[in-house]
Amino acid sequence: MPELRKDPIVGRWVIISTDRAKRPTDFSLENNGMKGGFCPFCYGNEHKTPPEIQAYRPNPNGGPPPQRDTPGWTVRVVPNKFPALGIEGNLSRQADGMFDKMNGIGAHEVIIETPDHNASLATLPPKRIEDVLWTFRDRILDLKKDRRFKYILIFKNHGESAGASLEHAHCQLIALPIIPIYVAEEIEGAKQYFIYKERCVFCDIIRQEIEGGTRVVAENDDFVTLAPYAPRFPFETWILPKQHESSFENSSSHMFENLAKAIKTLLTKADRVLDNAPYNLVIHSSPVQDPTNDHYHWHIEFMPKLTKTAGFEWGTGFYINPTPPEEAAKFLREATIEEPVEVG
Repeated sequence: MPELRKDPIVGRWVIISTDRAKRPTDFSLENNGMKGGFCPFCYGNEHKTPPEIQAYRPNPNGGPPPQRDTPGWTVRVVPNKFPALGIEGNLSRQADGMFDKMNGIGAHEVIIETPDHNASLATLPPKRIEDVLWTFRDRILDLKKDRRFKYILIFKNHGESAGASLEHAHCQLIALPIIPIYVAEEIEGAKQYFIYKERCVFCDIIRQEIEGGTRVVAENDDFVTLAPYAPRFPFETWILPKQHESSFENSSSHMFENLAKAIKTLLTKADRVLDNAPYNLVIHSSPVQDPTNDHYHWHIEFMPKLTKTAGFEWGTGFYINPTPPEEAAKFLREATIEEPVEVG
């Protein structure tokens, strides 16, 4: 059973994932088989993953519904074979001398974005990306019913150096019994801004950035894509809904079409400018038990892996970013992309 242990100084929780236990010799820097070889996420290998939780299987000709764990899907959700947290059991909060710990209870799922091994989120047509977004919403709404969970994070690791262990396009979802410290800091900062100004800080950022334009990468009717004013990483980019909404899963259905287009535009531009660099992508949303509020604004953070976090960053919490956000936004904004061809 994994454990959650709390740092008594800064209040940060750490997952001690015994199911993923490694000895010192296991931390090899050699290629871990990302390229080539067997892929459990491809068509025909459904029996090689844990039983699916959910799948989209178009059935245009009617007839009996397709069987589970068989080909014919466009998006598929399965439990992570090596979960960081376990779904079964009670939290059992307890003291360990002066320390605090609890059982590592949570959900850890994999969202397989496409059956095509050679496709990426950037190369999928917007409609297929929209299906992935609807899957995110479905899984969040389902897991919110479990009162043990306080926060649900959806994230994507693209590329080996960004943490992906398989190259087949996929995202992950982890439901947590605590609110992660970075998210808690972001929420608290937004709350203090609202107390002082009675406005959402994200809404103010959106208004100012659209007016100024120098850090805007792209926008459509519902979303703006921009380089944040103080980015931690080169070419860090955020996608934010123009209308205030604190939770991703509460967004109106028509917005997912434009969100899919915004994601495709950003990833296509980033592939063009950064030569298909590895990246991490995360969705930051309100906690499960506070889905609607005036101070927080859900958003997507895109972070290419172009530099390494080293001693200064780890020792201070400061980040050294060699690329001004205005310059990064200009490169991305001016990158030309071909209009996507809609498929089915």
